Amino acid sequence: MKGFIYVIFLIPIMMNAQESVKGVIYEQTENNQRMPLPGANVIWLNTTVGTITEDDGTFSVPYSSEYKKLVISFVGFKTDTLEVNNPAQRVEHVLEASTDLEEVKLTGRQQSTAKSYLQSQNIITVSSEELLKAACCNLSESFETNPSIDVNFSDAVTGTRQIKMLGLTSPYILIATENIPSIRGASQAYGLSFIPGTWVESIQITKGAGSVINGYESIAGQINAELRKPSLDDKLFVNFYAAANGRLELNTHLNTRLGEKWHTGLYVHGNLRDSEFDRNDDNFLDVPLKKQINLMNRWQYTDPEKGFVYFLNLRFLDDRTQSGELGFDPDVDQFSTDIWGSEINTQRFELSSKLGYVNPELPFQSLGVQFSFSRHDQDSYFGLRPYDIKHTSIYSNFIYNSIIGDSRHKVKTGLSFTYDHYDELADQLSFGRNERSFGGFFEYSYDDLEDLILTAGLRFDTHNLLGEFVTPRFHLRYTPWERSAFRISFGRGKRSANIFTENQKLFATSRMIMIDNEGGSIYGLDPEIAWNYGLSFLKGFNLFGRKGDLMVDFYRTEFQNQVVVDWENPQQVQFYNLDGSSSANSFQIEFNHNTFEGFDLRMAYKFYDVETDYDSGRLTQPLTPKHRLFANAGYETFKTEKGEQWKFDLTFNWLGEQRFPDTSGNPEAYRLDASTPTYATLNAQITKVFSPKFELYLGGENITNVKQMNPILAANDPFGPNFDSTFVYGPIFGSMFYTGLRLRIN
Repeated sequence: MKGFIYVIFLIPIMMNAQESVKGVIYEQTENNQRMPLPGANVIWLNTTVGTITEDDGTFSVPYSSEYKKLVISFVGFKTDTLEVNNPAQRVEHVLEASTDLEEVKLTGRQQSTAKSYLQSQNIITVSSEELLKAACCNLSESFETNPSIDVNFSDAVTGTRQIKMLGLTSPYILIATENIPSIRGASQAYGLSFIPGTWVESIQITKGAGSVINGYESIAGQINAELRKPSLDDKLFVNFYAAANGRLELNTHLNTRLGEKWHTGLYVHGNLRDSEFDRNDDNFLDVPLKKQINLMNRWQYTDPEKGFVYFLNLRFLDDRTQSGELGFDPDVDQFSTDIWGSEINTQRFELSSKLGYVNPELPFQSLGVQFSFSRHDQDSYFGLRPYDIKHTSIYSNFIYNSIIGDSRHKVKTGLSFTYDHYDELADQLSFGRNERSFGGFFEYSYDDLEDLILTAGLRFDTHNLLGEFVTPRFHLRYTPWERSAFRISFGRGKRSANIFTENQKLFATSRMIMIDNEGGSIYGLDPEIAWNYGLSFLKGFNLFGRKGDLMVDFYRTEFQNQVVVDWENPQQVQFYNLDGSSSANSFQIEFNHNTFEGFDLRMAYKFYDVETDYDSGRLTQPLTPKHRLFANAGYETFKTEKGEQWKFDLTFNWLGEQRFPDTSGNPEAYRLDASTPTYATLNAQITKVFSPKFELYLGGENITNVKQMNPILAANDPFGPNFDSTFVYGPIFGSMFYTGLRLRIN
């Protein structure tokens, strides 16, 4: 492995330079301000020679005398074609958002979910247009129309949605906000619900091993949420949402320009649910009562002439959730055995900043500095079981981008530092620790600008509890035919498992907590280490004169060590180091087609094989379906001159059997079958756009009213030895309908 890495890093020295065209691609704001646009496609017309703009908007493509026209495109923006006559011609071009056009005539359509043929990593970009296809009240609800991410409830009490990728739960996914890791540590269980959907501009989903730049913790993949920019967002945006499950929500964005280079935005989110529902008559709330206020103040500085871009975010969250039996009054019943109840009260403060600099004379050289500070304070209890956690986190990252010789050979290098302090109270046990890590990374990319792109990264970190270790990552993309991409990847990830905050559903049970530690560094357990290997193939095609694509991928994750969460004894949950093997295999085939003008069809099949060696033997992962079918159909009518339009969206999900943890040790009345039944759900939404400024939407989730009966074991005896709310495989509330409106003032 080391020899291979050395060879990869020596490639640029052995390559010869060639002439290239360089430049910067910008976004266009309503005030004619320019901001660098990362991820835009830059390709010579009628060729496969092209590249993608860097984080600072810069690009460099090879020049040949037969190349005359350069095509620049990005999801949600108007595609432009530029005349280029010689390599000395520097390109500085501004793309206009397609939504700003009064009239658009298309021979093809930009997909709201885009897959790149040019990047070495398997990245899926979800635009804001795709997010509007569902209610998308927060980030955990943003994946309902995406087959690569699985969404389900973690338990039958708290109403928490958990996501999975490649058959593994969210702790194995690096979840970032604007490339700064954010959903980690204490926020792992509920953090996705702390990012309102209207704040999100786009989401990038990376399958498999990601880049070394963002750290060493990613195992199954990475999810990055880009937030709306004050310079590009509406001056006033209002979104009101009301649902039949009692949920009311209001989002307001206020953006203003301060001088020529400064913009600021105030983002306010509030949601309330104060109505009790018990449709399955088990005397427990089907959905928790909730109050949340979420504030963000965002500052943006842009100076394209000098090459500076700066962002500063300040956030405050207060989230209060109450669940349990009907009629529970926290002021009277807290910690009593008269009635079972739970409260989860969270306050969180965040400060994050990003500074980018592009050398105006040498646009391939850039610097980036990232910094974030957060304080997370959660006080909670579940019946008679308290769980409190306080987490202070600091993250910083310095990145330098350049080339070696010419634009075919790009390098990224830098340093990072993280600090985490935890204080926990779990039942009557107290835990506290400090984690500090310092690391450096180097990533080299080679692009022959026709058929081959490879990216090889290596980072070295020293950690006060995990020791010193190396993290390699490798990605290769090859284009065997036109409009195709074959990718391979592998990489290593390492992380410390936060066993309580990542498994808070265990407190809503009567299970005893058992930690079989062997003197490891975290809770007496060893760090988790895994390798991820991936293959994928993407092929674009024309069917019946309309564009489409087919993607097939297979990923395998092998754990060298894993903190096994063992639920197989119904009286306890055990945590112990892996003794044997643990692996997750994921296969997916996805078909997309623009069947006719305005109508898009997306279908997918997924197969999971996730097995772990438990103390009782090798078992498949509980509550993980081996088979899943997905289909989404969306239709949009033509826009009128006034901007009027109808939008329709329909999503179908079918899930196969799932294994229940063993309940044979329970009394007969509290035993469950070994596996769950199959089930299917149907979601739909209709949007009426009256103008670019105003629209109404009406939708339904699980409109066929599928319900899991008796999701809480021993609900009639919540303080007894058999109470368990973790056996959730499907919907609890049944059908849920909602409506809302969106108002924009530019």
